[in-house]
Amino acid sequence: MLNNVLCTIEQATDLINQGNALLFAGSYQSLQLLPQGTWIGGTIPYFISQDGGTYSDDRVFVTSLPANQDLCTAKAYDCKNISNIVTDGPQNTLTVLIVPGFSEVHRVYAEGAPSFPDMYMRPIVGWISGVAVEKIGKDKPHVFLGTTGECFSDVAVAMHVPFEDHKLPKIDIINLFKQGEGPKITFSSTGFEASNCSINGHETNLANYILDNDLDIRLPLVTDLGGAMINTSIASTDAESGVVKFYAPVFPGIEYRFADSVGDYATTFKDYMPSEAKPIFSCNCILNYLYGNLEGKQTGQARGPVTFGEIAYQLLNQTMVYVELDQAA
Repeated sequence: MLNNVLCTIEQATDLINQGNALLFAGSYQSLQLLPQGTWIGGTIPYFISQDGGTYSDDRVFVTSLPANQDLCTAKAYDCKNISNIVTDGPQNTLTVLIVPGFSEVHRVYAEGAPSFPDMYMRPIVGWISGVAVEKIGKDKPHVFLGTTGECFSDVAVAMHVPFEDHKLPKIDIINLFKQGEGPKITFSSTGFEASNCSINGHETNLANYILDNDLDIRLPLVTDLGGAMINTSIASTDAESGVVKFYAPVFPGIEYRFADSVGDYATTFKDYMPSEAKPIFSCNCILNYLYGNLEGKQTGQARGPVTFGEIAYQLLNQTMVYVELDQAA
């Protein structure tokens, strides 16, 4: 069976008609051609495929989930019920969530997920859908609910995937970035943008600080959450307004530092991923793809969509997320 590969619309249609539980990523035009079935999908034309980093607007990337499709549940989530995303699934369930980029539900999930009920008690992964980079601001990212044939730009979709008791979904992330030695940065409120912040305890305009110090905004802000390095990537800085916009929200009460630079992205991903890893799902960030020149390059065993944000419980930036199935002791 085709799995974790770019395939034609005809091949994808055959997989759906065979009754498999599937995830799809592809252009809006490609995903519209797929028939109803047990699948969810999201728009994006970039992938880490069998051919390495690839752009394609006429093929779709398929992930075949190793689960009984009759037991999988696909559902749409809006701003009112997205907080139930984890508790809706039964025990021993992996939830895969796809959220349309730049939507209100994207904001609500990004800002609220850490406090959703049972958020860190059950595994949840996924990604933020997007568009070709040159079409940002022109075309809207979309998600698809294959069970009904519906398409949304303002609602998220999820599939709750149950596994047998002896199989345990295990989520891992690979973050190439670590905190640098620069000053500590804190914020007073949650949000996708900020102007003033505290830098080593002194109130400062962040945009001016970045511009005055000629900082490379391809390097994210990084915070250490219990030993896990979590990135917040910078979308833009505006000297006139003094506003910095982010691809994920910053949070108060957390210390950030700008990241150190990294070497060759593709090589580092391969070095970080265990050689014995067998991912059943993976996604990687569009910023890694662009800044790391990943076109035509592999990133170890992980293949999947290149996304506008990654989900491993909460929203992540510039991070690879992957899932393996562990055998219970």
